Amino acid sequence: MTLTDWSASDLARAIAARRIAPSEVMAAFLDRIGAVNGAVNAIVSLRDADRLMAEARAADDAPRAGWLHGIPFAVKDLVATAGIRTTWGSPVHADHVPVKDDLLAARLRSAGAILIGKTNTPEWGQGSHSFNPVHGVTLNPYDASRTAGGSSGGAAAALAARMVPVADGSDMMGSLRNPAAFCNVYGFRPTWGLVPQDAVGDTHLATLATEGPMARNVEDIARLLQVIAGENPEVPFPRPTEPWPDLLETDLTGRRIGWLGDWGGAYPCEPGILDLCRDGLSVLSGLGARVEEVAPPFPAEQLWQAWITLRAMLSAGSKGALYADPAKRAQLKPESLWEIEQGLSLSAAAVHEASVIRSRWYMRAARLFDRFDFLVMPSAQVWPFPAGWRWPQQINGRAMDTYHRWMEIVIPVSLIGLPALALPCGFGAGGLPMGMQLIGRSGADAAVLAAGQQYHRATDWPGRRPPPI
Repeated sequence: MTLTDWSASDLARAIAARRIAPSEVMAAFLDRIGAVNGAVNAIVSLRDADRLMAEARAADDAPRAGWLHGIPFAVKDLVATAGIRTTWGSPVHADHVPVKDDLLAARLRSAGAILIGKTNTPEWGQGSHSFNPVHGVTLNPYDASRTAGGSSGGAAAALAARMVPVADGSDMMGSLRNPAAFCNVYGFRPTWGLVPQDAVGDTHLATLATEGPMARNVEDIARLLQVIAGENPEVPFPRPTEPWPDLLETDLTGRRIGWLGDWGGAYPCEPGILDLCRDGLSVLSGLGARVEEVAPPFPAEQLWQAWITLRAMLSAGSKGALYADPAKRAQLKPESLWEIEQGLSLSAAAVHEASVIRSRWYMRAARLFDRFDFLVMPSAQVWPFPAGWRWPQQINGRAMDTYHRWMEIVIPVSLIGLPALALPCGFGAGGLPMGMQLIGRSGADAAVLAAGQQYHRATDWPGRRPPPI
């Protein structure tokens, strides 16, 4: 096993004990990136190797800064990084180099990480297929003819291909859960508010998206969450932190798990996906949990209408200035234009109705968690699809009426900010990975991670089946 196969936690322990040096770790990962990144295009805007090695050598003898001391880290290209090109996948910002870190990048640096570059994402993070006109398309390490998903597709592919030991992702509409499933890694969407936003834009209304950790094991997820979580006093709705790595031990005996499946057929899934998730459920049953099928708890179409209304409202608000400038509007992708134009056409009554539906679903979900400790659904409705597609046009013959309808299965979690851990659950007949969402009630992040840790110990799909590259 080479250093690039080690977990971030094992690397951190070895660096702290001075059994290995950050310069050794950096050299190993730069070699790995040089060997495989050309095949998948996961890491973009990679910094100069000599400068990175100089920073790593400086970390060899420096006092330990934090858990990530001396560890290479590539930040998602939706996060501003001082001195490192940040494009949001858009030609509007193709040459943008920020002078200041966003909060997440600043916290990573404070914990000792050496930022080596960025991970690829779709333009503006919209859509679960990581391609853009600035950096191109990210391919799946398990099949380079297929997508790695998105919008954290670069992060998921880089993790799977052992180019980084741990990664950040973000999730509005499954943006770390879907690529985690496509690339056989873990992705955690925390309870909304646990990982705070930067104090820009409308932080009171923009409560659909969150950043979260991604890794090849649950301990790394918990430790990275400790780094990026914590109150930002400049933004509202803070959540208390917990010592998540110290809370990973649990007994699943008697825990109640509700299997939502495809929501009574409302969320069509390609053949084999539900079967693979049932295999994952059998692992949890073998650990002592009681699994019960659950009827659809809320009308799926109401959730969808609320979702696309609120998402469009936020898109129109955040990108309205770009849309108003003809030169910049011409550089926006069709999906972004659709979102903005939908938002500009909304009435106040439509936004209010969407908010009411959201509140009703939150109340219904709270009652559901009186019966169950966790809920489970697939992390994706389709297998990793051909990289040449923009998005899947149909599932099992059912036409998709928007560019993101094929991702609808993530909406119940996203709409009300529940914690959800994307668990790898094996490979289908075509040799492609898939995963399932382990969902908890609001604030139950520690319980979700602890259950995920027991599942990981019983399966370790990322360790058992690395990609062939």
